[in-house]
Amino acid sequence: MNRNHRLICFLLAALLVLGLAACGKGNDTAKPSDAGQTTASPATGAQGGSNSGSEPSDSQPAEAAKLTGKLNIIDLDDRDPSVLRGVTIKGNQAGTTDGFNSKESSLTDVRCIFELNEWVYFYPDTDATYGLRVWILKHRDDQEYYNTAKFSDLDPNFANYCDLHYPEDAENPDETEWGSFYLHPEECEPGYYDFVFTYEGKAIATLLTRFYNENELTVKSDAELEALMHE
Repeated sequence: MNRNHRLICFLLAALLVLGLAACGKGNDTAKPSDAGQTTASPATGAQGGSNSGSEPSDSQPAEAAKLTGKLNIIDLDDRDPSVLRGVTIKGNQAGTTDGFNSKESSLTDVRCIFELNEWVYFYPDTDATYGLRVWILKHRDDQEYYNTAKFSDLDPNFANYCDLHYPEDAENPDETEWGSFYLHPEECEPGYYDFVFTYEGKAIATLLTRFYNENELTVKSDAELEALMHE
C-alpha cells in the first residue's frame, strides 16, 4: 500500500510538472501576438506622419524667403503684356492712406506685407475687364511650378483667392478696388505666401508676400513698413 501510495504521488507530481510546462509554452505563444499589437500603433502613427507631411516638399522655409515688392512676370509666348502692366495693392490696417498705401501702380514697388485679418485691395493696370484672378498660396521655392500649374481650391497650399473685375458700376471706377480678400487667423498661419495672378486660368505673374499676426504691423510707421518690405 505504501509503495502504491508513493507511485501515485510520483505520477501526480509528474503530471503537475507537465502541466506547468504546457502553461509556459502557452504564454510564450501569446507574446508574439502582443508584440504584433504593439507594432500596430506605431504603424498608425507613421501613417499619420505621412499625412502631416503631405504638403509639397518644396515649400520654402520662412527664414529663406526674401521680400522685394517686385512682380515676377511669367514669360509665356502667348502672354499679352497689356493684361497686367502693373498693380497697386492696399490694406486697411497697416500704413497710412497718403503714405504706405498710396503707392502708384507698379511692377517693381508693390506692397507685399500685410496682417492676418486685414482686408487686401487690388487696383490692377490692365486692358482686361474680366478673367483676372489672384490665388493666395503658401510660398513655394519652385516658382516654375506656376508656369503650367492647374489651379484649384484643393491644392494643399491654397489659402484663398480673389476675382478681379472692373468696377464699372462704381461712381469713380478708376479709384475703386477690383477685388479684395483677407486671411482669417483661425484658418491661416502667419508667414510667406505667393500672390499668383492668373488670366483665364493661366498664371501671368507672382508676388512674394508675407502675412504677420494681427496688430503686429499697425504699430509701425510708414518708414518701418517700407524697411520690412525689403528686408
